[in-house]
Amino acid sequence: MLHILLLSVLIFSSSVFAAFGFTKSGSNYVVDAGSSNSLVFTVDGGSCDITSIKYRGTELQASGGTQLSSGLGSATVKAESVTASSVNYVKITCTTSTLTHYMVVKEGESNIYLATYINEEPSVGELRFIARLKSSVLPEEYPYGKVSTTAGSSATVEGSDVFIVDGETRSKFYSSTRFIDKDAQCVYGGSDVIHVCVLAPHPESSSGGPFFRDIESNNAGDATNLYWYMNSNHVQTEAYRTNVLHGPYILTFSRSGVPKLRDADTSFFSGLSITGYVPESGRGYVSGTASGVSSTFQIVIHWYNSAAQYWTIASSNGVFTSPAMKPGTYTMVLYQDEYKVAIATGISVSAGKTTSKNIASTETTRNSLWKIGEYDGQPTEFLNADKFLRMHPSDSRMTAWKPVTYTVGSSSLDQFPMALFQAVNNPVTIKFTLSSTPGAATLRIATTLSFAGARPQAKINSWTANAPSAPTKIDSRGVTRGAYRGYGEVYDVSIPSGTLVAGENTITITSISGSSGSTFLSPNFIFDAVELFT
Repeated sequence: MLHILLLSVLIFSSSVFAAFGFTKSGSNYVVDAGSSNSLVFTVDGGSCDITSIKYRGTELQASGGTQLSSGLGSATVKAESVTASSVNYVKITCTTSTLTHYMVVKEGESNIYLATYINEEPSVGELRFIARLKSSVLPEEYPYGKVSTTAGSSATVEGSDVFIVDGETRSKFYSSTRFIDKDAQCVYGGSDVIHVCVLAPHPESSSGGPFFRDIESNNAGDATNLYWYMNSNHVQTEAYRTNVLHGPYILTFSRSGVPKLRDADTSFFSGLSITGYVPESGRGYVSGTASGVSSTFQIVIHWYNSAAQYWTIASSNGVFTSPAMKPGTYTMVLYQDEYKVAIATGISVSAGKTTSKNIASTETTRNSLWKIGEYDGQPTEFLNADKFLRMHPSDSRMTAWKPVTYTVGSSSLDQFPMALFQAVNNPVTIKFTLSSTPGAATLRIATTLSFAGARPQAKINSWTANAPSAPTKIDSRGVTRGAYRGYGEVYDVSIPSGTLVAGENTITITSISGSSGSTFLSPNFIFDAVELFT
């Protein structure tokens, strides 16, 4: 009998002799983190769903489960106790034909560390982690507050994901943050303010690059949902990566406020036999200097290949060092804010080494007659651009959308429309005065995202330019979901000599498409900048 009791202590799975560990309850596993702020959760042994989460004795789990996608349906689930570098862990491994999902608990911490290895995109739906939590306990959302709270909606605006609540448009899509800006995303509540947060260190295996954004949270009434999207088709511009590990990412529970991503440490995964995990010792770096980009822009460097993606922000003088990268050969891109200005290929990264590589903007100087906006890959200066990330374009808080006449030199940038909707505010007219006849010229229309094949066609005085070809289709709603980042098409219109005149001139830009639609789902595109130059 004594031998049995000692063995129970050694494998730290008994709630009697050591709080930390796991126990089997029927086909389920009950995991106790052994933390001072008690965290106990239950994993379904047949599906890998988390069916109960108790933090400080309070049940946080809503109906429907905390799970991958909308649930794996069935999985082979294994729980084990692991000691690495004298630290105790519980490791749960869930396996299906397309993925291996890990949940790890480190003794004494109120965290669930997660990682998901995929050999193909799962057939059960989007590759996302979703924690469905009780809205009665955790009703609030961070960092964007009520913009994604759809509980109590009185009407539907669009599809099944944009609603009216208290006279405002709300959607789970309005909770998004660019990858490059991500920190904690949380839901919270309670008299002693419990925060449940997702922390996702560099999403190297996701797709979309540094400026991709996706759903983070949504109080939908029946549950407050907290998400980590690893892959989705929401304004998808890049193929999914497979045979890669997504993570580690962390579901963390706190009574001391919002945690910081910079404080997250997942290096201990190197001792846990996690498929696809590459420790820092097996990685390399790229360092160098980016030149030709004004310090008024954020200088972003991005590396990618079929297995991984990375990015960093250079200093104001262009000096940069990459994050720790998996070995391989990468394409390297330089952006001024989000506008691509240079690309280099064949950048080789080796474990334990730093590759030196400089990169310079390929933008050329030109004689600009005028420019509306900046080439920054964003519509931030324009009409309603200060609002659209967090509300639908039909929202009453928006400035009215209507055809605009913009006068160069007197109109303000926030009078120029951020988007041109074929059925709402088409066209936009630009008026300007030239002191002399410039001869041949170029009109450049830089865009960030197209919906339903929309692209700009220009008319300069009495001359109409040819209609450009349709852009590459992105099969997803854009601006109505608070998205603006697509392929960033740039259209150059060659204006024949004699078309522009000394004195007053007029350019009309029209949104054209072979498709149709109503109001804000009519074909549309988003402006980045418009420039006339010789």
